[in-house]
Amino acid sequence: MKWSKEQLKNFAKANDMKISPFYSDGKTYGTPTYIWSVVADNNLYVRAYNGQNSSWYKAAVQQGAGKIHLAGNDYEVIFEKVNNNPEIDKDINDAYENKYNGSPYLAPMLESGPTNATIKILPK
Repeated sequence: MKWSKEQLKNFAKANDMKISPFYSDGKTYGTPTYIWSVVADNNLYVRAYNGQNSSWYKAAVQQGAGKIHLAGNDYEVIFEKVNNNPEIDKDINDAYENKYNGSPYLAPMLESGPTNATIKILPK
């Protein structure tokens, strides 16, 4: 399943992303965590600011599912770890630079820790 063009358009503008991967029981949603999100390559992506040691990132990779809140709505989702792909990484970096330009937190999001902790989010 894919996001619609309209959803991606809304997601690209939204700044209200909260991510809640399942806990280890696979049923209970984790505590919602505010996070930056971007749209690149017609997909929705997030990165863990603290890299692969981030608790929400570990849960997303281990459980592979949960929910997000974005653009004013809640969605049941699937999380896919993004393996290093220079072309996709560049597109995601460009999306972060365009959306969050001027933020003091932007430069760290483009470094190896967060780029190695990138997740693609798909609708369930």
